[in-house]
Amino acid sequence: MKGYFEESVKESIEVKKKSYEALKESLEKTVEIIVNALKNGNKILIFGNGGSAADAQHIAAEFVVRLKLERKAYPAIALTTDTSIITACGNDYGFDIVYKRQVEALGNKGDIAVAISTSGNSKNVLLAVQEARARGMVIIGFTGEGGGAMSQMADILIDVKSKNTMRIQETHIMFLHTICDMTERKLASK
Repeated sequence: MKGYFEESVKESIEVKKKSYEALKESLEKTVEIIVNALKNGNKILIFGNGGSAADAQHIAAEFVVRLKLERKAYPAIALTTDTSIITACGNDYGFDIVYKRQVEALGNKGDIAVAISTSGNSKNVLLAVQEARARGMVIIGFTGEGGGAMSQMADILIDVKSKNTMRIQETHIMFLHTICDMTERKLASK
């Protein structure tokens, strides 16, 4: 186990660097899309499972409250946090549509769907993406290398260059923090 921390840090840094180099244009485009959507009065719906559910909640809080700058709140909703909706939907209709049902209720043309799935194949995420597409929402998919089924469904795919779930999630949160940071800066400068 000697040196395990050092190797983990090196691996995490390498995944981030490799992913950034491959995705820098997509990341910049993501910021522009979110900035324009917020300027137009649209909102952001964010969803995923497990660690990605925690990331959805975390990033929604950054948009609503603030990341670094004192500014007005931006409309963002984590579809992962309402236990009454999730359990009622799961009980009455099945877990596969817990996010789809919320997108149906809350999503409008021009809104942003941030779909997070390390495999890109989570059924409940993909069904919500289909619903978002039907509603005219812009879909930004966060996945691991290759993107799974989401690679064919997202308007922008942020597919981290790794198949290791830990490294994918670490990179997702770094990219999401930076997207929020740049969004704040761009909106504050206008």
